[in-house]
Amino acid sequence: MISIFDLAAMLLTLSAAFGFLNRRFLRMPHTIGLLVMGLLASLALVLVDLTFPRQHLYADLTRVLDQVDFTAVVMNGMLAFLLFAGAMSLDLRLLRDRALSVATLALLGTLISTALVGGAFWAVAQALGSPVPFAWALVFGALISPTDPVAVLATLKNVNVPEALEIEMQGEALFNDGIGIVLFTVLVAFAAGSGGEAMSAGGIATLLLHEAGGGLVLGVVTGYLAYRAMRAIDDFPVEVLITLALVTGTYALAQKLGASGPLAVVAAGLLIGERAPRYAMSDNTQKYVSALWTLIDEVLNSVLFLLIGLEVLVLRFQVAGLTLAACAVPIVLIARLVAVSAPVLLFRWGGNLCLGNVPFLTWAGVRGGISVALALSIPESDAKPAILAATYAVVLFTIIVQGSTLGMVARRTLRKG
Repeated sequence: MISIFDLAAMLLTLSAAFGFLNRRFLRMPHTIGLLVMGLLASLALVLVDLTFPRQHLYADLTRVLDQVDFTAVVMNGMLAFLLFAGAMSLDLRLLRDRALSVATLALLGTLISTALVGGAFWAVAQALGSPVPFAWALVFGALISPTDPVAVLATLKNVNVPEALEIEMQGEALFNDGIGIVLFTVLVAFAAGSGGEAMSAGGIATLLLHEAGGGLVLGVVTGYLAYRAMRAIDDFPVEVLITLALVTGTYALAQKLGASGPLAVVAAGLLIGERAPRYAMSDNTQKYVSALWTLIDEVLNSVLFLLIGLEVLVLRFQVAGLTLAACAVPIVLIARLVAVSAPVLLFRWGGNLCLGNVPFLTWAGVRGGISVALALSIPESDAKPAILAATYAVVLFTIIVQGSTLGMVARRTLRKG
């Protein structure tokens, strides 16, 4: 049994080594380069194992990775820190100006995409003879429709876009995962045969209010308490600890109360990022707090994207499901196009949404570790292998292909927007 320290040592060492090789030779964006190198290393090990079966390299690394609970690592570990770091860097005043755009894309866009992806995925599965019932197809739609805040924020670091559009994308990514997780929870219960009551309109509204609304309120309360504590002192080590305690305490408390942990830490991060630098932090404290959260963001992002690449070794794909997985990529892209276009057309009178930005917003719909983590958490069923393969296909395509070409798409489309 390998220890947690050994696992951390392996992942950090591989992240550093692959990061160096990527910077020295491939020169791809850092997180995309780590994912690609992790994926290539996984495939190389599979080939070595097939060529030299007595070496057992593939089996040894697989045993190590089997001890990593990807869902727990992402949803109950990395996610809180990454969302808080992203929310702290977001300009709340600019976000308020784009509130309608962000709310529309996060809520209406996610609902439209879930329905479209679920329906199309089910129809293609039926045509291919794959055992994916309609309820489980909707589950796939719910877990793959929200753009991944971690992947989006990492991708935007390498792309120059107008500030207002960047705020819109960051806000959508930070908030729509909470909506998607609520939909995912309801639809999994229904698909598993235990959620008939929860699928009523009143049940969904209550769950949404409790999880999403409760998470936002909790984040504002804990964020304000942390802000007042930071304002009462001027001691950067203590203030750094307060931010760490805020993230871990808020996320843990949200889980205990049944509220949305992601939305809670986003709300707390927005409040701290807006008020603390102006009213509670000295210049020295700001320097240390900013450096800490930049470092946390970079390190955890590196490890997460590396893990996504290495997880290929332990995921159980079925060859019959690969065709359906390939079809999932255009399905998700088309659904993203419709989900972005519909709110833009519906609310154009507000002046906050621009039809010229639709191609860029469609291509910028990057998915990442959250979708993989949710797919892995699905109860065992005949539909799970197909959903897992489709999820992984979409995640790899959006991060590698869309993420690496997003700058080119921005240059060609945003000039007209």
